[in-house]
Parts: sequence; C-alpha cells; structure tokens
Amino acid sequence: MNNLPRPVISIIGLGIGFLLYSLAGRLGQPWETVVLSGLFVGLGVAAWVYAAGERWIQVLGALLVAWGILRAFLALSA
Repeated sequence: MNNLPRPVISIIGLGIGFLLYSLAGRLGQPWETVVLSGLFVGLGVAAWVYAAGERWIQVLGALLVAWGILRAFLALSA
C-alpha cells in the first residue's frame, strides 16, 4: 500500500472512516461510544506506524490513541 500516493491513501482512508463512523452510529449506547473510541485508537496506531520518521504525525497518532482511551473510559464510567 506504500506504492500509492498519499492523496489516494487519504481519500481511501477518509471513505473508510465515514463508512465505519456511520455504521457505529447505529449501535446503542454505550457500544456506540466504545466502538467509536476503538476507531480513534486504531486510527492513532495506524498513523503512528505509517508515519515512520515524521514526528508531527506520530504525535497526532499518540493524541488520537489517548483521546480514544479517554473517551472509552469516560463512556464506561458514566
């Protein structure tokens, strides 16, 4: 997949993200929030792995992972 140009990968990722987000929205609470939190964590991990050598994208990936974990924790504790 590294053979594709970044704009193509971005468009594919955006489409997949919108699809998964809309499918997760059909779940009842608290599962909707837990699944969406997992998507944030997965996105953060993918960004971290894909961005080898680009520090700002790795920081963004780490922030997405932290947000996903925090979001899941807050949803389950409420």
